[in-house]
Amino acid sequence: MPASKSSKSSPTSKRPAGRRPARRGFSPAGAAVPWKVLLFLVTASALAVLYFWRQGYLHWWGDAAAHLNIARRILDGRTPGYEQIGTVWLPLPHLLMLPFARVDSLWQSGLAGSIPSAICFICAGLLLYLIARDTLECEWAGWTAVLLFALNPNMLYLQSLAMTEAIFACSVLLTLYASLRQKAWLAGFGLLTANMTRYEGWMLIPFVVLYFFWRDRRAGFVVGLIASAGPLYWLGHNFVFHGDPLDFYRGVGSAKWIYQQGLAKGYGPAPTEGHPLVAAQYYAAAARLFTGLPLLALGGLGLLAALARRVWWPLFFLALGPAFFVLSMQGSGAEIHVPQLPPHGYYNTRYGMIVLPLAALAAAAIPAVLPFGSRRIATALVVFIGICPWLAYPKQENWITWKESQVNSAARREWTREAANFLRGQYVPGRGIVAHFGDQTEIFREAGIRLEEVVHDGDGLYFQAIILRPEVFLWQEWVVTIQGDPLSRGMLVYTSSNPRYRRVKMVETKGAAPIEIWRRVAH
Repeated sequence: MPASKSSKSSPTSKRPAGRRPARRGFSPAGAAVPWKVLLFLVTASALAVLYFWRQGYLHWWGDAAAHLNIARRILDGRTPGYEQIGTVWLPLPHLLMLPFARVDSLWQSGLAGSIPSAICFICAGLLLYLIARDTLECEWAGWTAVLLFALNPNMLYLQSLAMTEAIFACSVLLTLYASLRQKAWLAGFGLLTANMTRYEGWMLIPFVVLYFFWRDRRAGFVVGLIASAGPLYWLGHNFVFHGDPLDFYRGVGSAKWIYQQGLAKGYGPAPTEGHPLVAAQYYAAAARLFTGLPLLALGGLGLLAALARRVWWPLFFLALGPAFFVLSMQGSGAEIHVPQLPPHGYYNTRYGMIVLPLAALAAAAIPAVLPFGSRRIATALVVFIGICPWLAYPKQENWITWKESQVNSAARREWTREAANFLRGQYVPGRGIVAHFGDQTEIFREAGIRLEEVVHDGDGLYFQAIILRPEVFLWQEWVVTIQGDPLSRGMLVYTSSNPRYRRVKMVETKGAAPIEIWRRVAH
């Protein structure tokens, strides 16, 4: 038997690189830190962050700017504190950014969001390498998986921003790694971080708990106890601070609310609503644009090889994310827009990210089933084919996530720059600004104005009082509005009968509502 042969071998004997160990399964030796993989991931991540920072892309994605500003307002604001975490977005990404966002230069540059995201990307790559290497019992399989994951330009872009994708990928792969090693507390922790980062993490809980129950009932209880703390906490948070435990799902700013606002404006229902097959088509299009068609094809081929090696649990677990998005798109208001399908735009293409580790792991099974001597060449060939779309057309226009951020932020970037330049030269600290907390916050970040100078939605009743009774509560020198928002409408009514404030600047940009800057001209 292989075990007896292994026991007779010399302690100093060496096994060829990539050779399958004698003992099948997830070996304890897999816990060693692969320093070459770590060095590669650190280098790739750092170069990507440096490139996107130097190009000025770190604030292009609206969600990235919002995540970073939420982290900032927890410590910097008129009423800083816990409540500023908000409700729609889950709190972990903002908490990870918090130590960096408090530093003015890191907040203004966007690097405060890059640092935790890049660290999680590195950890995700390491975990994917260990999972592929040890489940497929082949070192070259580990290299195949990590190279396909880390050389994807869409992934490199998202890990450079204040986005949730790299953090979620790290959490999911940590959960998978811990489940394969039967570490209940670690799997529970991984699930907790996943479900405090993105809502699809909530769907993972019952499957992981059942997997542990199948192996060890006590371990299943441990996993369930730790993991369920996240959703219970968030339901309680929404109930205490917003009066509705499901405010994150149906409240202002939620995906469902945004979708209903579109319906109210006459945009019509999404093509995916109530049609699971259409939803699957749209999601598949986003996944193809994110990962590249060659990698999806390799993943399909490698799937057979992986199942032959009985790697069923990792593949099933990683397939839960795509299933969640398909269900969400056909039933709960989540949308994806891709250029080739109506309405022919760019929206939430980043949802295709969750397919990347699945496809990379499946493709990694290809060298694992080949003869030992051919695995190095097979790895090089699989990786080359997998990244060939980015090599054949190495331009940013080919990166769907970068393209989405470019198209959707063009107007916002233009009016942010003009409004920030205007305020930078005229604002005197201590005079005060009133504005909605949203896209306008980017004006203050770019102008170098701390959020403690700004009264916004997060300040609760006082902000609402300014909107309703400006003649009583408004004393700040500046008011910044987007034409048509509640604050803008209130200022129009107020200034029609009171000359204390005057609109001193209108920033008009094609494709966006004008930015209005008001200034107190009389006491």
